[in-house]
Amino acid sequence: MSLKLFDLTGRCALVTGGSKGLGKSMARGFAEAGADVIVSSRHEDELKAAVEEILSRTGGKTKVDYIVADMTKRADVTRLAASAIEKLGKVDIVVNNAGSNSPQEIDKITDETWDRLIELNLSSCMALTRALVPGMKERRWGRIIHISSIMGYVSAAGRDVYSATKSALLGLARAGANDLGAFGITVNCIAPGPFLTDLPTTLLSKEQQDFFAQRTTMGRWGDPDELIGPALLLASDAGSYITGASIVVDGGTLAKVF
Repeated sequence: MSLKLFDLTGRCALVTGGSKGLGKSMARGFAEAGADVIVSSRHEDELKAAVEEILSRTGGKTKVDYIVADMTKRADVTRLAASAIEKLGKVDIVVNNAGSNSPQEIDKITDETWDRLIELNLSSCMALTRALVPGMKERRWGRIIHISSIMGYVSAAGRDVYSATKSALLGLARAGANDLGAFGITVNCIAPGPFLTDLPTTLLSKEQQDFFAQRTTMGRWGDPDELIGPALLLASDAGSYITGASIVVDGGTLAKVF
């Protein structure tokens, strides 16, 4: 009986930034749990490869498709919501995972960087959620998951814009939980710590990567598949009484002072 709490059969999920890394892992986890899934990103070639990989891992038991969308463009966000509903018939679960980081110290931040990251990391989450909530209200069931970061709690030099957006998602989830709780819709954040995806490998040197690994209590980076469990908890009936919260998945980084 307890395993049925995590069963997503009959549910439909949309995962932004789903062509690789954490997004692809979460999308595959949902499909393995029985959900029909759509992944989105800017790159069609990566999306096609992700869909093929997910289908190969799940045996094609559920529908898995993709939609190309640039989350820095508000019109694309609106189109993504409408297209996902058209392809799936509904969207029960949305994971606002698309995001990026362009490190700049406070006196070096350009307007272009600020505006782009605010739109991508924060505003697109609001806009996509706004577009999908009416259907969730009608069905009186929904799961909204914003992917924040431990950088929403702590920070480092040059992470001003990134930390600002990831902190804002925590507030957006709390407020959204108050708006939507009466409709059976939960709104939560996952705050990952050091996960070895394309973003940190691009931004960090080998020495910096080693430093971040030692900042965890486990002495290593997380594997993207280690985020499937927390995402599945929040996306399923198992997490039906969790809302307005943030689950920190960081290998003990925030627990370690020195």
